[in-house]
Formats: sequence, structure tokens, C-alpha cells
Amino acid sequence: MAQPDPQYSSRRLFGRLWRDYLRSHLPLMTVALFVMVIEGSTLGALSWMLEPLFDRVFVAGESDLIWWVGGAIFALFVIRAVALIISRTLLQKIALGTSSAMQVDLTRHIMRLDQAFFQANPPGALIERVQGDTIAVQGVWSTFITGAGRDLVALVSLFGVAISIDPVWTATTLIGAPLLILPTGIAQRYIRKKTAQMRVQSGQRATRLDEVFHGIATVKLNRMEDYQAHRFAGIVEAIRRAQVKMAASQAMIPALIDIVTGLGFFGVLLLAGREITEGERTVGEFMSFFTAIALAFQPLRRLGNLTGTWQTAAASLERLYRLMDTQPTISSPPDGARPDPRDTTVRLEDVHLSYGQTAVLRGLSLTAEAGRTTALVGPSGAGKSTVFNLLTRMVDPQEGRVTVGGQDVRGLDLAALRDLFSTVSQEPALFDETLRENVLLGRHDIAPEALERALRAAHVTDFTDTLPEGIDTPVGPRGSALSGGQRQRVAIARAILREAPILLLDEATSALDTESEARVAEALAELSAGRTTLVIAHRLSTVRNADKIVVIVEGRVVEEGTHDSLLRQGGVYATLCRMQLTD
Repeated sequence: MAQPDPQYSSRRLFGRLWRDYLRSHLPLMTVALFVMVIEGSTLGALSWMLEPLFDRVFVAGESDLIWWVGGAIFALFVIRAVALIISRTLLQKIALGTSSAMQVDLTRHIMRLDQAFFQANPPGALIERVQGDTIAVQGVWSTFITGAGRDLVALVSLFGVAISIDPVWTATTLIGAPLLILPTGIAQRYIRKKTAQMRVQSGQRATRLDEVFHGIATVKLNRMEDYQAHRFAGIVEAIRRAQVKMAASQAMIPALIDIVTGLGFFGVLLLAGREITEGERTVGEFMSFFTAIALAFQPLRRLGNLTGTWQTAAASLERLYRLMDTQPTISSPPDGARPDPRDTTVRLEDVHLSYGQTAVLRGLSLTAEAGRTTALVGPSGAGKSTVFNLLTRMVDPQEGRVTVGGQDVRGLDLAALRDLFSTVSQEPALFDETLRENVLLGRHDIAPEALERALRAAHVTDFTDTLPEGIDTPVGPRGSALSGGQRQRVAIARAILREAPILLLDEATSALDTESEARVAEALAELSAGRTTLVIAHRLSTVRNADKIVVIVEGRVVEEGTHDSLLRQGGVYATLCRMQLTD
């Protein structure tokens, strides 16, 4: 079995957990621990009270004492009940507070990672990291406080009573304890391994569900219900098998404790039975001892199970901290410069970029002059959208330079660089919020008049009157309550509000009908006036008036010029135009 990474050993994981999340709850944890000490102590007091109950009340017949003994036992149960309510409430508050903080921190960290990270990690797997792993860790500190506060104190008090009655009897009950050492160590490593596998499989389950529900129309139209259900069943079955094996491993430790305890009881009965029958010990002493050991049985089992609980949590903690330790490769340089918004000339100089083994750009060079419109055309997969990703530093080239205003984008402050751009893509991302929130995107500095102008310019107001709550109507998951053209107009309204000096339009009117396209084209023409605009378009009729058209084929610029000059050349662009005109 492979050895765990020392960087994520149990000791280091718990140290980081304490430092990052638990230490801030120390006052509440202290109160909870104190209350649980009281709760645990009541068991020892209860077993101690049984000796006078049997010897003085039941055997000696001191009937008046029954009220005092019975009242004391009742008081112990009341104290235990109150302590239970207080401790559980405090522990739940700590557990929920820390797991919520972990979810927020993890989500914030993931959003800062590179685009390449999201290509390698599907959304479902990341959702499982944020939700499933943090929930798996959520109760670990509650369990440890319970073990340290209630169960450990209960064991100390109960064994204290047992030792005070007869140390030999007590030693006899523990005769089989050494048998637990080796099996416990093996079970711990197995539980952690199986838990890690199960967490990965849970991520696959979440990914499968995300893909199925997101693509439900495709599933239905292609009658893939049975196929997708079969694939999902395979994942669920693998998780079920892992859970069964893990449950069996976790049960092994308390089961061994049962066997060891049973062996100890058998030895005590042999010793105590002889001593009681010979009059060396009283029935009350034996009942007090027997009750103390019997009551110690459950705390002992819970403490024995604690190692399995920790290994389960440690597997999820390791996954969480591995993700938290993942750093973005694209970030602001320590002394990142701020770009000059007055000079927005864009250049790519001999840029090479590959995704894995697939070359996307092969020495691409182009210039988009400030204040002018440059169109990028070419077949699908030529690398046009990659140019946009390079400009905004969603990716960095392996070779070559990308500059804005003569400054290499890798030397610019990342936030300031991205503030230069407004982007409208062919698949705008909308969130399950209101239409207003999808346009504002969290900004609170937009005046109502400015919002209204942007909505009108993007022709969003053409359809808001038909919505149940107007601009405050929820748009549904991924904007599903809107049509494709409506979603694109919302994205255009965002770009208008952003007022950035550079516009990136990736098939910005592809989802619009002819009438809407004409209206939005007017809005975009007004918006792009005086701004540096780069346009990706497959419908070449939409870029005829561009100041410059750059033709990209297989990651290289093969032609550039105006619409008329490229037609006269009779090259790739002219061929593309003829193909579209004959369609």
C-alpha cells in the first residue's frame, strides 16, 4: 500500500485545520468542552451511587436513604440532559461555521485559478470538492471534542470508580487491549485510502449529473435516457461498493473492542464470583463495578471509532488542502504596471500556443490599431477565439509577445488589464438571478438612467415588457427562461455599461434574427465608435465595414486588408465570401 504524502500527514492536516478555522472558535470550544466534561462525569457519579443503593438500601434495608440516593441519581440525569443540549448546540454552531468558511474560501480560491485548471477539472468534480468534502470534514472537530470532553472524561471517571473498588478486577478487564494495536493501524490506512477513492467517484457522479441535466434536450432528442442511466448506475455502484468496504473497516475497530471487553468481563466474573460467594466482596461493590465497566463500554467504542472517523475526514481534508495549495500560473506580477487606456493598440508578435500536444497558434502576428475595428475571420479551429484569451490573459503564449499600448500584457496588473476589455461572446453566460442582476454583474455604482440607456441601446427593452416582472424577472439557470437572442442582447447591454476602451465581439449577433441583428448592429456600431474593436465573425456580411480584416488559417495570418482589397486578391477570404453567397 502506498505511503501517504508527508506534506498531508494527519498531524499536519489537523495543524492546518486548527490554524485556519478552528482557532477562531476557541472560546466556544472551551465552553463546549467544559460542559461535556460535566456530562461525562455524571456517568462515574452514577456508577458510584449504585454501591450505597444496593448495600445500604436493598441489602441493609435503610429505606429512608432511598429518597436521597434516588434524588441524587435523578439530579445526575437532569444535569446530563442540560449539558447535552448546551454542548450539542455549541458544537453544531462551530461545525457549521467552520464548514461554511471552508466552502467560501475554497470557492474564492478556485475562481482565481487558470482557465487550464477548469479544462482539466469538470464543474461537477469541483462542486463535490466544495460541498461533499467540506461536509465530510464538518463533524470532525465535533467528534473530537465529544471524544475528548465527554467520552474521555467518562472513561476516566468510570475507571476511577472501578479502580477504587478493585484494581485487580479493573486490570483483568483490560487484559486483551494489546490485541487492538496492529488491526487498528491497518484499518486506519485502509479507511483513508477507500475514502479518497470514494470522494473521487463522488466527483464523477456530480459531473455526470451536471452534464446530463445541462444537456437534457440532447439526451431526449437522441433517446439516450437508458444509456445515460446505465452510465450513472455504474458510477453509483462503484460508490456503493466503496462505502460498504469502508463501513466494514470502520466497524472492525469497535467490533474488536467488543471482543476485548467481552474477554475482560469473562475474567472479572471468574474472579468476582468467587470473592462474592466467599464473602470477601459485597453485591453492591460488584454492581457498582459492573455498572462502571458497562457504562464505559459505549464511550470506549466511540473513542475506538474515532480513528476511523478521523481518517475519513483526513482523506477529504487532504483533497481540500491539495486544491487550496494549487496556485494559478497566470497572476499579476509583483510590480505590475497599469496600462494606459489612451493607447489601446493591440499586437501579437510571432505567437505560438499549444493545448497539450495540439498546436493552436503557429507564429501568429497581427496588429489592431487603436480606435479602429479589426475583424478576425477564418474556418473553425483556426485560433480566432484564442486571440481573445491571450489578450485578456486567460492563457499565456509559449512563445512570442502580446502587447496592449506597447506593453507586454504579462507585465501588467491583471485586474487593470482585464478592465480594458468588454467582451460579448456567442454563448453568453447568464446566472440564475434577475435580468437586472445579470446586466449589472454586482456593480452598485450604475445610475438607473445609465442602466436604462444600456438596455435600450442593446434592445433589451424590446422584450422586458413581456416578462412577468420586467427587468426584475429571474432568467433561470444559465438564462434558460430567455431565448438565445435575448441572452445575447443582455450580454451586449453588459458591454455597453462596462464602457471599456477595447471591445471583443465573438459572434456577437450570431443568435439574433435579421431584424434584431440590424438593431443590435446599430448599437454596436455606436458603441465601437472611438474604441479599439476586435470582431470574430463567421458571417462575413457582418464585417464588411471593418477597417481591417485579418484572415487566420491553422494558427497563422494568411491575408489581411479591407473587404474590397481582399476580394480583389481572390484568396482565402474571397473564397469564403463566394461560399457564403452561394449558400
